[in-house]
Amino acid sequence: MANQDYYEVLGVSRDASESELKSAYRKLAHQYHPDKNPGNKEAEEKFKTASVAYGVLSDAEKRAQYDRFGHAGMNNMGEDVSGNVNIQDIFGDIFGDFFGGGPKNKRNRGERGADLRYHLTLKFEEAAFGVEKEISIKRKEACASCDGSGAKPGTKRENCSSCQGSGEIRMQKGFFAIAQSCPNCGGQGSRISDPCSSCKGSGRQSVVRKLKVKVPAGIEEGVQMRYVGEGEGGVQGGARGDLYVAMVIEPHPLFSRDGTNVLCDIPISFVTAALGAKIDVPTLDGKVAMSIPAGSQSGSVFRLKDKGIVHMRGGSHKRGDQLVTVRVEVPKKLSNRQKELLKEFSDLSQEESHPENKGFFEKVRELFG
Repeated sequence: MANQDYYEVLGVSRDASESELKSAYRKLAHQYHPDKNPGNKEAEEKFKTASVAYGVLSDAEKRAQYDRFGHAGMNNMGEDVSGNVNIQDIFGDIFGDFFGGGPKNKRNRGERGADLRYHLTLKFEEAAFGVEKEISIKRKEACASCDGSGAKPGTKRENCSSCQGSGEIRMQKGFFAIAQSCPNCGGQGSRISDPCSSCKGSGRQSVVRKLKVKVPAGIEEGVQMRYVGEGEGGVQGGARGDLYVAMVIEPHPLFSRDGTNVLCDIPISFVTAALGAKIDVPTLDGKVAMSIPAGSQSGSVFRLKDKGIVHMRGGSHKRGDQLVTVRVEVPKKLSNRQKELLKEFSDLSQEESHPENKGFFEKVRELFG
């Protein structure tokens, strides 16, 4: 190994960045790790060499010394290049990330509680104008009997005898040492000999809490509102999780929405479409009179200003519009008298009364003679 250049071992240039060094090492570690190559001495040696090379080049001081003096500089620094290396000490986070052998080191560290999600169903009008709702959340909180310790009141947790309170144990595997979470205490460093009867030693209990949710006007389907610290309680003094309230908006029998605009389809008779009229149109604010011009076509869209939904973002209270699409309804059943009048109307109608009809058949004649 003394004759091998560390940069060549990792396959990087001499000006390689820290991230490039890490990436190159991870690739080699995956390829030659002894657990992936049981009994393969050559792979074990390559893994060992790559580990030592990375241990030197990932340390700014050692790398500078190596760049200047080579392996002689490493010997001067007391660097052990014989291979008797504690892999966890050299590249702890990488080893844990890739091979699952790194210690969790939970001792004396609280664990954050889980986040919770609640789906809140709103009516169309509630989403448009805003509303305050009270919801019930079932979540885990610190046990009231033991104050979250998990130990019976009057007792306390004791140091784990297996790891002497460190939360981890070290095992020697060949030429390197591995630090793992203590299986006896789960990495906590302590155990409960007399658990709390209320929470069975878990330190938490399930409770139902009521929470008021203030929904702002104009909120949309799928939007999540975050309530910090309203999730599940942490373990051993850890922070509480958060609560995410996701909005589910019920469909409306008359309205739909496009952003801040309200959409509405209104059926009208062909007489109203032909002669024009003033009709009552439903809006979120109640009925509004709207004029239908004579000669309106089916599918025509009319705009009612400021009858839409409040702009939720930007702090503006301006509202969108309501877009009314008229659908001309053709009667399915006619009396004999109605048929006579329509035939009379047809006989009296001129082509100029139906410009689209006239234009269409002119194009047909041009195409087919």
